[in-house]
Amino acid sequence: MRRFRQVDVFSDEPTLGNPVAVVIDGDGIDDAAMAAFSCWTNLSEVTFLLPPTDPAADYRVRIWCRDRELPFAGHPTLGSAHAWLDSGGVPRQPGQVVQECAAGLVPVRIGTGSELAFAAPPLIRSGPPSEEELARACAVLGLAREQVVDSQWIDNGPGWLGLWLGSAQEVLAVEPDYRAMAGMDLGIAGPWDPEEAAVRGADIEVRGLDGTVGEDPVTGSLNASLGQWLTGAGVLPASYVAAQGTVLGRRGRVRVDRVGDQVWVGGNTRSVLAGTLSLDGTIARS
Repeated sequence: MRRFRQVDVFSDEPTLGNPVAVVIDGDGIDDAAMAAFSCWTNLSEVTFLLPPTDPAADYRVRIWCRDRELPFAGHPTLGSAHAWLDSGGVPRQPGQVVQECAAGLVPVRIGTGSELAFAAPPLIRSGPPSEEELARACAVLGLAREQVVDSQWIDNGPGWLGLWLGSAQEVLAVEPDYRAMAGMDLGIAGPWDPEEAAVRGADIEVRGLDGTVGEDPVTGSLNASLGQWLTGAGVLPASYVAAQGTVLGRRGRVRVDRVGDQVWVGGNTRSVLAGTLSLDGTIARS
């Protein structure tokens, strides 16, 4: 039997964020079993914690999205760090956990209460999309070309193409054609006006749209790369809050802070399920 947590990430209210399943004792599980368990949970991601191979890391994580492995993902990073700490992990450095993943070492700051924040990793693809790529994105989202204020490749692992729209209302109104989106990962965002932002506790609205799994409730990797792009371009201030998951009935809130060249992405985390599991499908909750 292996220790297990299901962690809700990016919400201060239980079950209104984005859940991630974390297998704390992940050593000795082969790729086929990891992929099968990830599919079985029906969650956007599942992580498996293992001993680190880098002496600077506190643990190593493998991140699975159904039947494919990701080099990095944001809400699984915070959920994994929470589960590791919640199960008795003690960081080498006070106030910070260092995660090893396929994308490298990712520092995770331990904040007050239940908040954690990860350091956004470098982009592996950036720059503007081609006109053909942008035209396809607009077509599958049902957007007119003039609704896109700006666009950039903001890929830090999952493959995001980012679109900045004129308003948060336009973001919420998008009705994607997921069949036509096959193979695309689109992140769309737009600003709330100051009065509405004060009511919602969020400066912008974000949606993460995946041609394989549909809409993600709250997406750390996307908010990280959006933050790198939009704060770097001066479109957004160095610190802001993003809302995500609204159209799904969630209340995700992501805090983004730029300190020099480093962007930090943070939010609340909490264990909702804790217990043990075996990969024959039997789960015992404690």
